[in-house]
Amino acid sequence: MTPTVLIVDDDAGFARAAGRLAADEGCGVQLAGTLAEARAFVRDHATDLILLDLTLPDGNGMDLLDGLDLARHGQIVVATGRPSVDTAVRAIASPVVEYLVKPFRPEQLQAVLRRIARRSWPGLGGAADAIELAGGSPAMRRLADLVLRVAAGDAPLLLCGEPGSGRAAVARAIHAASGREGAFVAVDCGALPAARMEAALFGETDTDSHACAFARAAGGSLLVNAAERLPPHVQARLLAVVEGRQVATVDAPAPRLLFCVAGDPARSVAEGLLRADLYHAIGALSLRVPPLRERGQDVVVLADMFIQRLNEGHGQDKRLAPGADHALLRHAWPGNVRELRAAVHAAYLLQRSPLLHVEPQGSVPAPADGEGARIGFSVGTSLADLERRAVDATLAHYGNDKAAAARALGISVRTIYNYLARRGEERGRPVE
Repeated sequence: MTPTVLIVDDDAGFARAAGRLAADEGCGVQLAGTLAEARAFVRDHATDLILLDLTLPDGNGMDLLDGLDLARHGQIVVATGRPSVDTAVRAIASPVVEYLVKPFRPEQLQAVLRRIARRSWPGLGGAADAIELAGGSPAMRRLADLVLRVAAGDAPLLLCGEPGSGRAAVARAIHAASGREGAFVAVDCGALPAARMEAALFGETDTDSHACAFARAAGGSLLVNAAERLPPHVQARLLAVVEGRQVATVDAPAPRLLFCVAGDPARSVAEGLLRADLYHAIGALSLRVPPLRERGQDVVVLADMFIQRLNEGHGQDKRLAPGADHALLRHAWPGNVRELRAAVHAAYLLQRSPLLHVEPQGSVPAPADGEGARIGFSVGTSLADLERRAVDATLAHYGNDKAAAARALGISVRTIYNYLARRGEERGRPVE
């Protein structure tokens, strides 16, 4: 479903420019030049984001929030050219997630728009699995497109990615989009003793084969999770099924086989965990599920959605505090979506305020060049040297991703490029 953005502003030029930004991010746009027009629209339509000017011909834009059903209207962003202490205080006490002062940088609004560009995964709708796949990052959009392309096929499929990144959810999305009439069945080899894995997949005897995973998934999809943990002889038996040399179930349509391998499957082969012949048989058609650190603003989208689910279960109305997204975007999330979900849950239960600050546990892993994720300085260090060390360390930490470094430092990408240009001139070489 296309997210809906309502822009409430009597400055037609600004409204059109903001509308173009929203349309470029895949949102549907509705413009309202007065408070009355905005009230008429929100009464009959749901929105994902309201961009709200404060000074309108017929009243204060904040009055639109009085009695507004927030469950139907997502996030609120104030954009004003006439800031005041009174309106700022009122905004902080309301469900406003951003308070932007005109003129502001386009990337400030783009960041908010990307948070609400939640792509609907095929077949999952509002299911629990859909939450961890939500977001409008380029990485997840590419993955969603690939899911649609491969879902209808019968060939075995390999899903790669870090633990906690959502591989099982992607497998379920593939099944949901396939139109297969059979069930989706998952066997988690990481949770089974080695002696039970073969029986779980194929059954122990001919008489109980109807209860095994292959039989239960007949005509549907069978996910073999943590396939690299299977004993070699069970991998060989799966290979025989993949190559058609063995029939797993008699008198039942075969399920489509989906395999999950943690991390790089080639490394699992090199370490002797995954048989090379099985990898060659299933690896031709593979999808990589990106880690959370590669998904940009999706981390804020996911945190918002986890909080909303907790609100539904606890009957409360908590939300992320203004500015809480900075900590979410700075953390590398080595545990991926699983780690984020746990951090949100802990913040929800432990913090009394309705405005939550999600605090990641542990420290961010050190960058590849060996420098720590922290920098120190002595009293008397020049500001120019501090700037150089801060920007260089942040770029190194984020793998030279200039957009991620800019977000972490709270500056624009253009500032990063200006800095690199100055450094290039000093060193006599071009900007990277």
